[in-house]
Amino acid sequence: MRGGRPRAVTVEDVLFFHYDVITLDGGASGIRDLGALKAALARPHAGFGGEERFPTRFAKAAALMESIIQRHPFVDGNKRTGLKSGVFFLFLEGYELTPSPEELTNITLEVAEHRLDVDGLAQWLEEHARPRRGA
Repeated sequence: MRGGRPRAVTVEDVLFFHYDVITLDGGASGIRDLGALKAALARPHAGFGGEERFPTRFAKAAALMESIIQRHPFVDGNKRTGLKSGVFFLFLEGYELTPSPEELTNITLEVAEHRLDVDGLAQWLEEHARPRRGA
């Protein structure tokens, strides 16, 4: 990322992603728990005693994705919105994901079904990301 720290993913960004997935793919729109959404956005930046809980960009993206997918801040579309939010986080950090749509669906389902934790997801994201051209 040129010029310092990238901007953070915002509530407005995630609300747009939610609107997008519901409009394109169907489902019930609406926020179920705004507090859960705000907590999901804060989680990647959590720390204690000067130590970050999620020190890498991939760990931060994984924390965001897992939180949206598992906390269910929306009435519907949480997995799709969580995936888009994590992809966007990495985009802001100068990365793009390279897996197929099927692989993205499978990894999202693994997170939703608690078969993959945030550390495993971070590793998967790092293995399937590459620097964006022009980033």
